[in-house]
Order: sequence, then C-alpha cells, then structure tokens
Amino acid sequence: MTNLSISTIQTNLFWEDKAANLEMLETKIETLDRAEVVVLPEMFSTGFSMQPHLFAETMNGPTIAWMKEIAARKKIILTGSMMAEDGGKYFNRLIWMLPTGQFGYYDKRHLFAYAGEHEHYSPGNRRLVSQIKGWRILLLTCYDLRFPVWSRQQLNNQTPEFDAIIYVANWPDRRSLAWRTLLQARAIENQCYVIGVNRLGNDGNGIYHSGFSSVIDPLGEILYQQKDAEEIAMHLLDSEKLNEIREKIPFWKDGDHFQIS
Repeated sequence: MTNLSISTIQTNLFWEDKAANLEMLETKIETLDRAEVVVLPEMFSTGFSMQPHLFAETMNGPTIAWMKEIAARKKIILTGSMMAEDGGKYFNRLIWMLPTGQFGYYDKRHLFAYAGEHEHYSPGNRRLVSQIKGWRILLLTCYDLRFPVWSRQQLNNQTPEFDAIIYVANWPDRRSLAWRTLLQARAIENQCYVIGVNRLGNDGNGIYHSGFSSVIDPLGEILYQQKDAEEIAMHLLDSEKLNEIREKIPFWKDGDHFQIS
C-alpha cells in the first residue's frame, strides 16, 4: 500500500439539469493535475430529485458514457452517485469508474424515507469495497452514514476489511452537526480514513446545503473541512500513518463478529 491521492469536489448543482451539471463538473475536473480518485456528490447530475421516472438512466446511458470518457482521458477513478434504471427498478447508484471503462457500483441501502426516497427508489442489498494501490475503500451514500452497522469493519482473515470509507451526499445544512459528528464517529470506530463529499447551495425544494465536505483520519482528527464555499481539494491518505495507528492501538481486533441481513 502506498499513499493515495483523493480529490473532492464540493459544488452547487443545477436542479434536474444533467447537461449543465456534466458540463460544469467536467470543467472542474479538467483543472485537476495528478489526481488518482475524484469524488463527486450524491446524484451529481440532477441533485437529490424524486423524479427517476424522468431522469434515471441505464448503464448504457449518457452519464455513464460521460464518466467513462472523463476517467479514460484524465486517467483517474471517478466516483459519485446517479439515478439508475435497472431491471424495471430505480436505484440511487454510486458508480466507481475506472480509466479502463470498467466499473463497479453500489446501490444505496438506506433510503431517506423522510424525503420519500423509499417511494421512488429500491434499496441495495450488498456493500462494495473497491481497491486501488493496495487501499480497500468502502463506498456508501448519504443516509447510510446514520447506520453504523452497515459501515462497520468486518474482520477478514484477522485483518481489517477496509482502509477508508467514502460517503457521497446531499446532506442539508439544518442537520450538518449530525453529518460532521457521524463522519468522525465512523473514522474512530473503524480506525480508517473517512472522506465525506457533500453538495453546496439550494436544491429545487429550497433546501440549503452548506457542504462541510471533510476528510477525517483514523483517530478522528479533521484533516480537511470546507463550509459554504465551492472548492476542489486534493488530499493525501497516508498509508504509514494508518498502519502505525492500527499497530500501536489495535482496537479493531476486538470488534464483534456479526452478519448483516
């Protein structure tokens, strides 16, 4: 495992306007130099809309094509969630796009009933742990953050299951204290880096998002946090620091063994 560069894009989104969002995000990604993983917010092409019947796409649609083209041209891994249609159902689907055009995906498990998400989308039933440069990264979406069991390390041959968690989100300002607190909690309890990428600005329902995109180290220390501003930031995840923490204070070894149904 070597150090890993993660670039986060905290930005306002054009409400239900795919063309405008993809053009805006492409312009921002073009400014990145030596990026390895680039993280976009939840539903980056539309905002957190409950109209998948109008905007959802298949895995052969224009948003996936856009991700493939950007990842290949910039030689990056590009990740963020979008509205997906698959098998006659709609999903809030997080894509992990490789420069080769291959991709993995995670369908959001915990749907935000308070906003009616469960009435329009189907929940996922499996986690996704992706790998790059020896790092194992758990990919999750917004409301998943409130459910620690779904984010919990499970020992694999007496080694931690993952080294970092990425949460993509449209988390409103009115509950930003929970966002900030839970990001730190997930890092501390799992002894891993946590990266949370949130949107900025008002959505189509007039709900304000203040961002607070963050990078947290395995001890819960805030390495980066940005409020109320659009920003593209690059962060270096330190493999030596992670290994040193896990060796000196190996709390992870005492974790409970469990199964998720």
